[in-house]
Amino acid sequence: MMIIADRIWQLREQIKAAAQRAHRNSAEISLMAVSKTFPAAAIRTAYDAGVRLFGENRVQEFSGKAQELGALAGVEWHLIGHLQSNKAARAVELFHAIDSVDSIRLARKLNQVAGTMEKRLPVLIEVNIGGEHAKSGVLPESQEFNQLLELAPELPWLEFSGLMTIPPYHADPVHSRPYFRQLRECFERVQKRHLPALSMRILSMGMSYDFPIAIEEGATCIRLGTAIFGDRAATGSHG
Repeated sequence: MMIIADRIWQLREQIKAAAQRAHRNSAEISLMAVSKTFPAAAIRTAYDAGVRLFGENRVQEFSGKAQELGALAGVEWHLIGHLQSNKAARAVELFHAIDSVDSIRLARKLNQVAGTMEKRLPVLIEVNIGGEHAKSGVLPESQEFNQLLELAPELPWLEFSGLMTIPPYHADPVHSRPYFRQLRECFERVQKRHLPALSMRILSMGMSYDFPIAIEEGATCIRLGTAIFGDRAATGSHG
């Protein structure tokens, strides 16, 4: 488990270096540990190493781990995987934020559930920046994307905080750059629109293999799993 702490230290140094190349302040970049398929013990080790932001992909999987972990001071749990509407209630109960809102239907459902619980819920709009059929997310500048933004005043229990994306995978991470740049430009256009009920400040993009490029292109949150916890195959999980 000490290896996890060492990796986190090394990653923070890489974050600082990438931020310096882009003339940015590394303190403005959040490190999210993507802990899907990894056990509660690994999460606790990352927490002890200073990580306070965690991303999980599945409601049911995290529900079990949450019971093992109990209350960890200052921690934030974010759902970053696709969420089915029938699991919205449990997701709102478990997570501090939902980073994968990909439809008007889901946004309405989350608002309804959050209102019932009287819980203000930060959300990110997931953008399918590469237009891939196998991935969730709304297309940038699409009618549904714009409708989600304009719908915000009607969803008072949701705090629309930013955008999230997973670009098409390529063995050479340099190919992620144009997708990250496209999302950043979309993000900046949304900010300039000054739409009511929006609080666009988070640009979540970049994973273990391409996060330095994401930082150079403006990411404010990077999501790292294998870079922190190691190869998921080693856990014996199929996730």
